[in-house]
Amino acid sequence: MSRIRLRRSLAIVCALAAITLAGCAPAPDASSQEGTIGLLLPEAGISRYETSDRPTFEETVAKRCPDCELLYANANSSAARQQEQAEAMLARGADVLVIDAVDTVAAESIVAAATRSGATVVAYDRFIDDPDVAVYVSFDSELIGRLQADAVVDALPQIRVGETPGLLLLHGSPTDPNAAALRAGVHDALRDADVEILGEFDVPAWSATEAQEWVAGQLAQHPGRIDGVVAANDALAGGAIAALKAAGIDQMPPVSGQDGELSAIQRIVAGDQLMTVAKATDDQARTAAEVAVRLLRGEEPAAPGTRDGISSFLLAPTSVWRDDIERVIIQGRVHSADAICTPPYADACEQLGLTDRELP
Repeated sequence: MSRIRLRRSLAIVCALAAITLAGCAPAPDASSQEGTIGLLLPEAGISRYETSDRPTFEETVAKRCPDCELLYANANSSAARQQEQAEAMLARGADVLVIDAVDTVAAESIVAAATRSGATVVAYDRFIDDPDVAVYVSFDSELIGRLQADAVVDALPQIRVGETPGLLLLHGSPTDPNAAALRAGVHDALRDADVEILGEFDVPAWSATEAQEWVAGQLAQHPGRIDGVVAANDALAGGAIAALKAAGIDQMPPVSGQDGELSAIQRIVAGDQLMTVAKATDDQARTAAEVAVRLLRGEEPAAPGTRDGISSFLLAPTSVWRDDIERVIIQGRVHSADAICTPPYADACEQLGLTDRELP
């Protein structure tokens, strides 16, 4: 009897694909199942996880492996809860775990538990620095950092002439290896730039509130000197912009972002945020699902590269400025014009020629 078939006979599993760990029903005949894949996402606060990553992953698995079972859980930003969810999936016989870790250091214990159970782990979106991870699927974070820093630096001559511009750097969570890669890309881009880094902050848990508080303190410490903010994602950008507005700054300095969040797109439309780096999360989720199915079947996906010795699929991001919103965001089915162009942004949308049509 195969390992998968044996584990199916021992586990109590939920029926059909795309189920959560709660409310499990009696399992169907285990002999009809090809295997079980578990998807663990980190939080619900960022809308993309439930509106893009999860449904795309589920649809791809259902299409590629109709007889596979899919377990799903969202940790709501709790590393301890994610550990419990992973252990519950392993107890139910998960053969492959796809993990977007709340805390990538804490997630190493999930990898260890999966290895003991004979399950395979895919690190999704956030890198887990553990040699037992089979595959890493994400975007090129160093490239994103370079794009962000380059965009802000390129906008600086329009803001300050004759003096060395001053920058603030808002990095991501110190527990997220992707934040470290973003930081490396930012510093690489700024190495030869004629700028002064006034301060930089590794923001715990990517907290917009902590970013806002820190930027407010920097504005008091460096009055009239802050000419740009390289923010690692859109939430941090929002916090920085809130602090700048609260300080009564009329001419908003260039502020970068990442993720193409709806609120960030609206800030870009309004001229408050310079740009964001959009990531095709549907493509990322689709790739991860394909990889998971192949691993389940004992195949080795041919990854185009590695990161710290781990086979890696790193997708290319896209920079988005005001003039890119129609092509990248609306036509790319990220957000509809109707969602973007709410009454506070209607005039700015009209200037950009955005329409009120829904996504095709």
